[in-house]
Amino acid sequence: MTPHVIEPDPQAGAAVKAADRAHVFHSWSAQGLIDPLAVAGAEGSYFWDYDGNRYLDFTSGLVYTNIGYQHPKVVAAVQEQAGKLATFAPAFAVDVRSEAARLIAERTPGDLDKIFFTNGGAEAVENAVRMARLHTGRTKVLSAYRSYHGATSTAINLTGDPRRWASDNGSAGVVRFWAPFLYRSPFYATTEAEESARALQHLEDTIAFEGPATIAAIILETVPGTAGIMTPPPGYLAGVREICDKYGIVFILDEVMAGFGRTGKWFAAEHFDVVPDLMTFAKGVNSGYVPLGGVAINAEIAATFDKRPYPGGLTYSGHPLACAAAVATINVMADEKVVENAAHIGETVLGPGLRELAERHPSVGEVRGMGVFWALDLVKNKETREPLVPYNAAGEANAPMAAFGAAAKKQGLWPFVNMNRTHAVPACNVSEAEVKEGLAALDAALSVADEHTV
Repeated sequence: MTPHVIEPDPQAGAAVKAADRAHVFHSWSAQGLIDPLAVAGAEGSYFWDYDGNRYLDFTSGLVYTNIGYQHPKVVAAVQEQAGKLATFAPAFAVDVRSEAARLIAERTPGDLDKIFFTNGGAEAVENAVRMARLHTGRTKVLSAYRSYHGATSTAINLTGDPRRWASDNGSAGVVRFWAPFLYRSPFYATTEAEESARALQHLEDTIAFEGPATIAAIILETVPGTAGIMTPPPGYLAGVREICDKYGIVFILDEVMAGFGRTGKWFAAEHFDVVPDLMTFAKGVNSGYVPLGGVAINAEIAATFDKRPYPGGLTYSGHPLACAAAVATINVMADEKVVENAAHIGETVLGPGLRELAERHPSVGEVRGMGVFWALDLVKNKETREPLVPYNAAGEANAPMAAFGAAAKKQGLWPFVNMNRTHAVPACNVSEAEVKEGLAALDAALSVADEHTV
């Protein structure tokens, strides 16, 4: 793709910013304290503002532009579909909807062959939980601390990070537990084997005290995303699968962020040789070009609704434009070996490069991840592992991370910053040269974080 020629237009940028500040209500923000960047355009792994500043996007939007911005084949597919059939109600069989479902089902593990389409990941979680509750006749759902499952009613109650607190009404039948995280182990483990075994025992103990017959489902992000990209230790997800089978509990894997090539496999579950009963997806399914998510459903749960109506639906379920984007995206990923590229980049460039930065920077406590899905855990002290900023820090308490983020942007890198971490999550088709550019920018920005270590 030929690099886009950036023509600065500060006056247009000022108009965009003024309209935004006058009328747009932004998510997760104190409206009077934010200063959103006015974006003029994007292409591939980059975007730029109206002043002519160009940024390498190490966030993939919100970890969803898995094939980068403005891929011409996907743009063309959406344009073609708009000319053919721009929209149609979900109760009908539509060619592009059927094809999107077929392509997704071909890639999901096991017998997850029925696809219920939603508009995004949170709605996928809502419907997966509803299916599990109706299938089992039970109400409780177990979810992990250090998790994020979306911002709709049930999804936000299932979430294990502070964004839940303002909406936590305690009425959603949710019970939380500790999932494994060896670097900050809640189980005083010293090895991955210990962490896995103790986390599984803790989960089974939680089930025993909550009452196995009351629990409909356990939901886990296969590899937790926003909460810190904590790759589960060997045996853990297989152990959860065994526990679910033992007690008749539905096992839901949330692959909204980890799916569609992000970890170097079509789905992260493939790394762990585990098949859930339900799998949620969104984001990378069509690189976010048109909102789309869904639930992949196994044969047993799908059969529950063969004669019994499923009490759920969405006006835009399987929207033709979104499905056209999904078909084109999946075909692009297959034809251009995007999943293989993510694995290669992670193994040979991004992972080794991040680990090399950790050796030189006292602010980097741990590097973890796979594919193009990595986190740097930033600390005040490598020995004590004290986070660089306190949990859920804001204002002056968050100044070290704010300084790091500003330094990265000054280097032309747009970073993913959350609490005491920065995540390296570029597009799955990112090039080696682009990754090396990003690593150089991170190197400079981490020197700013180093100033806050002891």
